[in-house]
Amino acid sequence: MKAKFFLALVLCTSILAAQVVNDSITADTLNNSGYYKFNCKQLIMPSVLISYGVIGLESHTLIGLNRQLRDEVKEDIDVKITIDDFSQYAPIASVYALNAMGIQGKNNFKDRTIVMATSYLIMSGAVLGLKSLTKVERPDRSSKNSFPSGHTATAFAGAEFLWQEYKDKSIWYGIAGYAVATGTGMFRIYNDRHWLTDVAAGAGIGIMSTKIAYWLHLYTSRLFNGGISNGEQRYKMAIAPFYNGSQFGCSLVIQF
Repeated sequence: MKAKFFLALVLCTSILAAQVVNDSITADTLNNSGYYKFNCKQLIMPSVLISYGVIGLESHTLIGLNRQLRDEVKEDIDVKITIDDFSQYAPIASVYALNAMGIQGKNNFKDRTIVMATSYLIMSGAVLGLKSLTKVERPDRSSKNSFPSGHTATAFAGAEFLWQEYKDKSIWYGIAGYAVATGTGMFRIYNDRHWLTDVAAGAGIGIMSTKIAYWLHLYTSRLFNGGISNGEQRYKMAIAPFYNGSQFGCSLVIQF
């Protein structure tokens, strides 16, 4: 049990420390039009998490650690707690709930929704692609799509979204979001659905997806708001993600 809480504490505090040090929104991280600029330092933490997960696919040491942690958790499990099926969406929902209560974030409803949709498309594409490619068996042996953890990726994408929107108000919003995301990842391990390396990679993918979505917002906002001019012909294009209960995807609508 001590190992579980230690790993959770290290994961949560290391991510938050990296965010506070490297990702405060100041004048040098925004361009003149108010959109976010690329900053390679912000990729350090998610890259480390993803790398840890990828290395764990072949590393006997990390595979052994995965199994040791799983065995330790199984000894203490009396009943599975499926709160992770809901907590994965809590950070995302919190952004809209806070705005509904009159606590304004960095972006308006339309812009933040564009950012979140972009993040979700990037994240779901990466997660589903890696699941199909790696075919890692889940700890409970229910299927071979364990790597990476989609629940964890969703939770951390939302935590980064909450952090970006509200860190200028108070860093505690971001801390709460990352705490919930970390808890989601640990419950995936507790419920015997994922290995530690799955959770680490999912966290990295989620964080990186939202960061990329903010960097691309200059272009995605034009795509959704103003359409694209093609000579004399002008058309509008919209992309929307969907989830039908078992599959992720996106729809593309072009209006001429």
